[in-house]
Amino acid sequence: LAVSAFGVNPHSTALKKPTKSVPVAFRKDSSVVESRLFRDPTKVRGGAVPGWAAYNDALDKSPLTTKALTSLVGWALGDVLTQIFLTPAAGGFDVKRFITLSLFGFLYHGPSGHYFYNWLDRKIEGSDGKAVAMKVAFDQIVWCPIFMSVFFTYLGLVNGDSFSAIGQKIQNDLLSACQGSWKVWPIVHAVNFKFISTKHRLVFINGVQIAFNMFLSLIG
Repeated sequence: LAVSAFGVNPHSTALKKPTKSVPVAFRKDSSVVESRLFRDPTKVRGGAVPGWAAYNDALDKSPLTTKALTSLVGWALGDVLTQIFLTPAAGGFDVKRFITLSLFGFLYHGPSGHYFYNWLDRKIEGSDGKAVAMKVAFDQIVWCPIFMSVFFTYLGLVNGDSFSAIGQKIQNDLLSACQGSWKVWPIVHAVNFKFISTKHRLVFINGVQIAFNMFLSLIG
């Protein structure tokens, strides 16, 4: 009654506690999807990771080329970071070395990884503990020495070394290169073979390998 006496309707919306409106862009179920955090993959290409759907499309349509380009980026970044932070050259950025290692990623690492991991997943099916252990063992015992030998051979040929010099390089450095790999990659590949799909193996590997490529840049 006291409220009515002052001419105020007790049911008036003026007395209601105002509700805090959420901007449309931040509503997860909004048809206007502008928030990077709540991007809906059914409405916005790529979901929460811009470009991810396009990358997957490229993997489906041109897997070999896409993986080769993925490795090019991984090896290029690895060498750039090495030259900037670990072994800055007195004469400035070593463009030849950068191109040499980037091309190795494009010409060999990406294509060979594409065929090798597809083959390995066909030969050893599944992601149970036994299958993962077998894949990791084969990768590190068989594939790793082959890969490292090709790496040293490639570098030697680019530098104009003789085959005897290349053979000596492999003899001297192959074991240390494999030992460096065995400290890192068994754990990485356990995750890789357990949780990562076949077509995404190389992008996952390149994400980790940027750091490992810094090590290869040093010994190469």
